[in-house]
Amino acid sequence: CCTSWCMRETQAALAFLSSGAGMGGCGFHLSGTVTEPATATEPEMTYKVAISFDRCKITSVTCGCGNKDIFYCAHVVALSLYRIRKPDQVKLRLPISETLFQMNRDQLQKFVQYLITAHHTEVLPTAQKLADEILSSNSEINQVHGAPDPTAGASIDDENCWHLDEEQVREQVKLFLSQGGYYGSGKQLNSMFAKVREMLRMRDSNGARMLTLITEQFMADPRLSLWRQQGTGITEKCRQLWDELGALWVCVVLNPHCKLEEKSCWLRQLRKWGEMDVCPLEDGNYGNELPNITNALTQSSGHSQDSLARPRRTVFTRAIEGCDLHWQDSHLQRIISSDFYVSPSYQREGESLLFNSQGQPLWLEHVPTACARVDALRSHGYPREALRLTVAIINTLRLQQQRQLEIYKHQKKELLQRGATTITNLEGWVGHPLNPIGCLFLTLTEACRLEEENCLEISDTGDSKPPVYQHVPVVTGSQDGDESYLSLALEVALMGMGQQRVMPEGLYAQDKVCRNEEQIIARLQDLELDPVLVQTLRKQCILLLEGGPFSGLGEVIHRESVPMHTFAKYLFSALLPHDADLAYKLALRAMRLPVLETTAPSGDVTHPHHLVSVVPSRYPRWFTLGHLESQQCELASTMLTAAKGDMLRLRTVLEAIQKNIHSSSLIFKLAQDAFKIATPADSNSDTTLLNVALELGLQVMRMTLSTLNWRRREMVRWLVTCATEVGVRALVSILQSWYSLFTPTEATSIVAATVMSHNTILRLSLDYPQREELASCARTLALQCAMKDPQNCALSALTLCEKDHIAFETAYQIVIDAASTGMTYTQLFTIARYMEHRGYPLRAFKLASLAMTHLNLAYNQDTHPAINDVLWACALSHSLGKNELAAIIPLVVKSVHCATVLSDILRRCTMTAPGLAGIPGRRNSGKLMSTDKAPLRQLLDATISAYINTTHSRLTHISPRHYGEFIEFLSKARETFLLAQDGHIQFAQFIDNLKQIYKGKKKLMLLVRERFG
Repeated sequence: CCTSWCMRETQAALAFLSSGAGMGGCGFHLSGTVTEPATATEPEMTYKVAISFDRCKITSVTCGCGNKDIFYCAHVVALSLYRIRKPDQVKLRLPISETLFQMNRDQLQKFVQYLITAHHTEVLPTAQKLADEILSSNSEINQVHGAPDPTAGASIDDENCWHLDEEQVREQVKLFLSQGGYYGSGKQLNSMFAKVREMLRMRDSNGARMLTLITEQFMADPRLSLWRQQGTGITEKCRQLWDELGALWVCVVLNPHCKLEEKSCWLRQLRKWGEMDVCPLEDGNYGNELPNITNALTQSSGHSQDSLARPRRTVFTRAIEGCDLHWQDSHLQRIISSDFYVSPSYQREGESLLFNSQGQPLWLEHVPTACARVDALRSHGYPREALRLTVAIINTLRLQQQRQLEIYKHQKKELLQRGATTITNLEGWVGHPLNPIGCLFLTLTEACRLEEENCLEISDTGDSKPPVYQHVPVVTGSQDGDESYLSLALEVALMGMGQQRVMPEGLYAQDKVCRNEEQIIARLQDLELDPVLVQTLRKQCILLLEGGPFSGLGEVIHRESVPMHTFAKYLFSALLPHDADLAYKLALRAMRLPVLETTAPSGDVTHPHHLVSVVPSRYPRWFTLGHLESQQCELASTMLTAAKGDMLRLRTVLEAIQKNIHSSSLIFKLAQDAFKIATPADSNSDTTLLNVALELGLQVMRMTLSTLNWRRREMVRWLVTCATEVGVRALVSILQSWYSLFTPTEATSIVAATVMSHNTILRLSLDYPQREELASCARTLALQCAMKDPQNCALSALTLCEKDHIAFETAYQIVIDAASTGMTYTQLFTIARYMEHRGYPLRAFKLASLAMTHLNLAYNQDTHPAINDVLWACALSHSLGKNELAAIIPLVVKSVHCATVLSDILRRCTMTAPGLAGIPGRRNSGKLMSTDKAPLRQLLDATISAYINTTHSRLTHISPRHYGEFIEFLSKARETFLLAQDGHIQFAQFIDNLKQIYKGKKKLMLLVRERFG
């Protein structure tokens, strides 16, 4: 079978398989024509195809279609399949040299002349050239014995390998890389990697050749030097491709049957690439503290290595290290060559490095290295051998797990007292460059996969169906009869995912841990949990809970241990239908995130479990902390949903949330989730879960009370909605304890206002005593807030207290007391207008007068936003009567220095008689007020004075383009001057004064004379 076919070409070839015509074989050469049937858009096409083969391998192909791809075109595939399926219809002939040998001179001459005649335009120049050389005794062609024959095949000593268009491989990789991850180029490159794996599995020597070609193009990618110069990391998609490239090279060098010279050649090439400056590092821009691939299983517990002293590790380092590994170990050879390799029964007593107590073989090697061997066996087409080694590795891991439990039992008391532990696994298996757990899982599940019929058919949408697995018993001499490769797959995945390991350095390495974990869980979710798998799941979960410092779910973990939230969420969902107690115990244990925990006081005495959220200060930083916290939140949400209606479990989950989650936004999300689940649209609310939602909401309020949070307003509104859903007691409670939950502004403008709204009353169907209780609480809150923050709460307090005379008077007095010190003119004017609107004009006047004392309008502030308030205040005073107007005018004169505003007030006061408001007990004279008498005389003098001062100020910096505007200003000033008895004289003197002082501004003074004389 040719490994360069792909599914697309095979399907196309099958469509016109019967169209091979004129097919013939000459020696080791096959040629023919293939007709591609007409379609709706394309006419029928015929292509000439030629194939050379040697020892069951296609060594070269040509086709008239001009296909540019690393895969054979559909026409080459069709011709090959035609030859395979209908061998009797292909006439076979000897190589052409043998046929020519049987011809005499006349036949040879006729043959040559007919050949030239048939193709004279193509071959005549070549024929003439060859004839000249043969007739020349000194030519090079006559120095060689015999002649070449393309149909004769290669010599027995020559290398023979499948045809691979090397130039086309280079061009395609270069093209895909140049697209930088766009247009599905990453998918195309992954497809090429998959093709390399397929070649390795078919033991096709082109696999390593093709990988070399791909790597050369990767190393020549111009972006590498650019990223290095800029100090930026490689993009994530590109980084994943480099990882796969490195993993493939490990597979290639670990080929159990490769020749030494091949391995030496690969090693030289890998070292050459690894020494290049642009070669990507294994762990991004950071160093690497993972042990060498050939290290023994025991690992150092020291975690304080100097990163600068560590050797430079590139994506090829593991492959280079892999070149030192060999397969000659006799124990290893026996493991992979037999299913029934066991120790003799008389040797099963006591400790052994080669076998466990049941006599099953062990393989004690650095775990990722051992798994790399498995991947190499599987990749190179040795699935049975890969399975045998996998079983030995799992038996070794089981033995280690058992011994670790025994060690922990002796240390348990001390570790629990200390409350912390050291990391025993510096090298995590999840997120490891060699993907050891994923490798073992795939090897085992592939042995259990049910192959469906018509596997060549692909759906039009391109969706792949989830795999279907069956239990395949483990073949071994002494294994339990009920154990299968599928249960082993689940067991090893759980062991690997549950391993306690330190968070690696660098963004990429940390992100890879998360990604690899999600990939393994996605594969675990494809397993249908039958009783056998459930038993494996329960057993392994119990071991993980009891595993001490060797398990990420043990009682005591290291502060910088990789969190187990994502893993625990899968375990919880999988266990819940079968063992709810174990599911909750495990998920609650996994809720912790010790890297964020501190014993610093939180200030919240009502919730001692709440811990201050801190970002870890040690290097390296936890770049994926946000993602990890969101996964913690997801786990909590899953438990809350499952515990709906169960008061005891909900209370336990709530305590775990309050103790372990330190992000207010995530707790708020949980509160919202709980509320949503508790209040389904089609059924009654769940009270227990509603109370949990409310309690979480209250915690969020306390956490964000003294910190800035852009969602705070949304949070407050949601809490009131939640409390309303819980009932009137919850609303009373938040109103009474507002100071620990809300700011005064929030308490009055959002909380109390919403609680007192008509919609809330209707929603709760409250009776009169309940309404009164709520109203009383709201008024008490309003007055307390007004006392604490009168500037922002006074108006809301007055509004909330309107229906209670005593409370309203108290709120008004709070405003009066605060007016002289803490309130601005804007706030006082707003409350004054409210008072007028509510029918308290005298109180409005008093507040407006207080507001005027805080105001200062300069001569040039003729567009100030407070002008409308000043005009309103004067209009209010005027409407109340002469006494009020007389009281406010001195305040206006003192606060307002803008001539146009003063003249506007003066004009309004002279248009109508004062006292039109009709205050009871007062008499209105109905007479217009004179500007010659108090109180308007003082206002007139102030206005004239303001015009004079403003005129001098404007003339100081006036430019010619403002002359016209200035003349209009003087015209308005004259109108005000003329309101005085001797106004015309005052204005004339004023103009003369201007002419004298500003005589240098000749053009302007000319305009003044023209208008005013």
